[in-house]
Amino acid sequence: MIINRQFAMPNGNTFQIKPIKALIEKYIKDKEIIVDPFANSNKFATITNDLDLQYDTTYHMDALDFLKTLEDNSVDVVLWDPPYSPRQVAECYKKFGMTVTIETTQSSYWSKQRKEIARIVKPGGYVLSFAWNSTGIGDKYGFEHIEILLVPHGGQHNDTICTVEQKK
Repeated sequence: MIINRQFAMPNGNTFQIKPIKALIEKYIKDKEIIVDPFANSNKFATITNDLDLQYDTTYHMDALDFLKTLEDNSVDVVLWDPPYSPRQVAECYKKFGMTVTIETTQSSYWSKQRKEIARIVKPGGYVLSFAWNSTGIGDKYGFEHIEILLVPHGGQHNDTICTVEQKK
């Protein structure tokens, strides 16, 4: 496993941070089906989703509902950059007039997505996760960590922890 640390200034658009952008470009090269359930304005994926209608994405659905529409073992790469905390999830849902429940603010929010991501990724495929932890998808779902990029932002900003996992 490669562990790398590169300093970068914070940016609300995670994928525009220089070392993160380079990491993504390294793993999506020559891949056909790349999925981003929280795309925002990012254009790295071939199938994109975002709740916010202002973004030009393929779909505008809840991420879990979006992931459920994809076929088993059909995806080469998933770029998974969900809201990092229960507070961020709640703010996002409220912004779009969606109901915030215990299910959307507890760990089940992320674990249900992990299960769907594991289902859709092809054997040998990759998941690049971006968070304040290195959990990623995990061994439980047949993935192994192959690279971790730690991006410290300095000051009182939380680091961005980028994990690259491959499905066994």
